Formats: sequence, structure tokens, C-alpha cells
Amino acid sequence: MSDFYEADLISWIGLRAVELPLARAVSDAKVVTGRQQPLDAVSLLIVELQTQQGHAGLGFSYSLRTGGPAQYIHARELAPLLLGEDPNDIARLCGRLGWASASIGRCGLALQSIAAFDTALWDLKARRAGLPLAKLLGAQRDAVPCYNTSGGYLQAPIEEVIERAEASLARGIGGIKLKVGQPNRREDLRRVRALREALGADVALMVDVNQQWDRTTALRMGRALEELELAWIEEPLDAHDLDGHAALAAQLVTPVGSGEMLASAADACAFVERGAVDVIMHDAPRIGGITPFLQVAEAARRRGLVLAPHFVMELHIHLAAAYEHVAWVEHFEWLEPLFEERLEISGGCIQVPTRLGLGLSLSERVAGWTLASDAFGRRG
Repeated sequence: MSDFYEADLISWIGLRAVELPLARAVSDAKVVTGRQQPLDAVSLLIVELQTQQGHAGLGFSYSLRTGGPAQYIHARELAPLLLGEDPNDIARLCGRLGWASASIGRCGLALQSIAAFDTALWDLKARRAGLPLAKLLGAQRDAVPCYNTSGGYLQAPIEEVIERAEASLARGIGGIKLKVGQPNRREDLRRVRALREALGADVALMVDVNQQWDRTTALRMGRALEELELAWIEEPLDAHDLDGHAALAAQLVTPVGSGEMLASAADACAFVERGAVDVIMHDAPRIGGITPFLQVAEAARRRGLVLAPHFVMELHIHLAAAYEHVAWVEHFEWLEPLFEERLEISGGCIQVPTRLGLGLSLSERVAGWTLASDAFGRRG
């Protein structure tokens, strides 16, 4: 065995544009207020990498309602730039992709396309190291508390929400999140109180406003909800209202969470450093992948914030496991059909996978949901 490093270069890249249908269309407050249509599918960009020696990495990003085809088209422009490169140089390579995308900006679509490559590079690195991604990053725990959202959407009567919540708790999930933010504020309060009464005081309960309150309403509703001892109130204001979030967080006892709609690490770090959130909820695929996610997490660590990444539990379980302070993972079943593996849930937590890398392999069913595909380089 040589004492010197020999680079194993990227020789092949595969791309897929996938449209994954949901079992049931869902509606949050943005739909109820007429700002969006019900969500019935998730668009995904899937990236597969292979090196000259046959090592592989898998990454993905996603979009809801619009943007999926554009992510794929931009990824086709970026992929050739990684051929012949050393996959260990993750920061340099993603920086190169960022500069290639500069004319369309350093946020949003460009970063969401880059995120799939960044994630695939980290997956490859962990697999080559013989480690789960969480261990490569320096895991703090082997299980992360989880909460379920998918049963708490606004289209469901509260009786159905309670039934689904009880089923989630029975299968080992640790907390429940309820969607609020409809025009009838009293109905929101009625639903939250009914769910708290049904679940009891010891179950972690969160509410998600999906940006539908103004500053006055957020303060009034936040104070009305204080007695229910919520784990947090999520996105009470417009996602980019930094000043409003900071003022609200300073006036409420209940923690304020936000970050999922922020489209760059710079935006998320601004919320952290301003003290605008108690719970940071940034989303790795939305801000450029694992590399920028970790930058935000480090800023949050220095302030002792709770970490609760948005969606994509299959990826975020590893990142939350490596966070020093309190962390949660959002349990969503939506992406499960993409993969052969399933996450293990017990005792209110998702267990960190012990499989190498992300611990994921694509299901054969993905072929049926693939809208377009392309490949670059030569597969070994």
C-alpha cells in the first residue's frame, strides 16, 4: 500500500428528472388562502456519480409545484464540469459549479441544482471511507427525535388529524406538527387545542403557519397559544421578514422556528445571527447541499439553537445526528418510494442508518417516474 495519495477521478455522471406522485394531494394555509394549488407530486433531480475505480455516490434535490424541469436542465449544463475531477475536493468543486451558475444567481434554482451534486459527493466520500455519513461528519448521537407532519394538513378534519397523530405516536414517532394559518383564526385555535387535549401535555406539539400571519396576528396568536406549551411555532411570518421574526421571537415564550424557504446559506445565517429564530429549519437541498447546510449549522451551534431541518428525512437524519445541541428530524413518507431502504423508528426517534454513506439505493420503481435522463463520461 502506497503512503501517498492517488486521486480516483470522477469518470461518469448520471442524471434523472423524476416526478414522484403523492398518495394524496395536500393543502396547507397557502392553498386555503388561494396563493397556491394543492400539492400532488414532488419533482426531483437525481445525480449518480462513479469514479475510475468504481466508487459511487448518490445525491438528489427537489422542487414543489414548479422548477423541477429547470433544475434538470441546469444540472445537464453543470455535470461535464465534474468529469475528471477529484471527488474529495467537495468545497472546490461546488464552488466551481457556483461560479458556472453565477449569471442566474447564488440562490434558488442554481443552488438547488448544485445541491444534488454536493450531496452525491458527500455520499461517495462517506462510502469510500467505510462510514455512514453521520459518522463521517462526527455523530453526536445514534438516534434523533422525530415528529410527523403529513397527517396534520388543513384538508383533514380535526378528528382525522387526531386519529393519524395517535397512529404516528403508536409507531414510535415522538412529536406531531399541525398546519394552521387559515383565515379563521378561531378555527385554528380550536384545532390546536383539540389536538393538545387528545394527545396530552407530554407529547411534543408544533404548529406550522406557512407564512400566513402578519406581525400583529402572529403576536396575538402566539400569546393565545402560549398555554399549550408548543415545541415551536413555525413560519409565523413571511419567510424573509427578518426584522419581524426577530421582534416576535423576543416577545414570545414559545420558540419561533423558520428557515425552510430560505434559498441560501447567507440568508439562513442572517436569521441565526440576528436572533430571529429559536429553531433553525434550513433545508440542505434548497440552499445548495450538505456543504452550506453545515455552515449554517455551525452558526446555529455557536448560539445554542435547536436544529430541525425541513423535509428530506433520508438526508437530514445524518446532519441532525452530527449536531451538538437539540435536534429534530421531520418525518415525511413522501420520498420513501424512491429508495429500497426504510428508516427505523422507535422510542420517539429515527435511528441513524448504519449503512455506508447516506445508506440509500434507488428503487427499480424510479424508472417509471423518470421524465428524462442523461449520462456523461464513461461508466466502469
